[in-house]
Amino acid sequence: MIPRFHCPFPLAPGAQVDLPEAAAHHAIRVLRLKEGAPLILFDGRGGEWQATIVGAGGTASRMMRVALQSFDATDRESPLQITLAQGLPSGDKMDWVVEKSVELGVAAIQPVAAKRSVIRLSGERMDRRITHWNNIASAACEQCGRNQVPVVAPVLDLPRYLAQTKGQNTLRLLLSPDTGIALHELAKPSTPLVTLIGPEGGWEEGEMLAAQAAGFQPIRLGPRILRTETAGAAVLAAMQAIWGDF
Repeated sequence: MIPRFHCPFPLAPGAQVDLPEAAAHHAIRVLRLKEGAPLILFDGRGGEWQATIVGAGGTASRMMRVALQSFDATDRESPLQITLAQGLPSGDKMDWVVEKSVELGVAAIQPVAAKRSVIRLSGERMDRRITHWNNIASAACEQCGRNQVPVVAPVLDLPRYLAQTKGQNTLRLLLSPDTGIALHELAKPSTPLVTLIGPEGGWEEGEMLAAQAAGFQPIRLGPRILRTETAGAAVLAAMQAIWGDF
């Protein structure tokens, strides 16, 4: 398989570009790629570029220059525009959530701080974590073949997030193990959709009521209660199977 790399800057025909430092380091030190090796590059605007390495340093170097060749307009995006609004989980579980939801075709990821969220992020700590999660999204696109990188947005608390969704033309779904209709009973959406997933301890009753007042419809996947890091991947896979491109 030809290695794929995301370049977060516009690519143009005939250009020679230096790979981002982390990508160059991976290509040189891990993949051991040499001059003349083929690559695939994408800049996030859609499509991908065939490229060839025209210059690389030794194993200690983090510099690699590549020449862009033909452009391929391949589109591997889902026909569903799904935003995953994920209640912040503890530890590094959000890393897994971001990686798997990108592989499953999510269009955007919105971390949401709930009253029962264990982790609390703000200031520089939040900025570092958001950068980290966006890097995971980029790497997941490199692996799964997507050419458009979903954005992981800054963390919002639930009231601010619910206020932000007002007036949006979206189907709003609230995953609930106790109430709501089964996902497969819903008609295929004709608008973008949002799925709201609770944190480890679940939503408090007041949060559930606030979400429903903001237009979120409770849905259930089955009789079992899923962990927060499992729920998002499960509902995305189900949506793709029922309405999307699986």
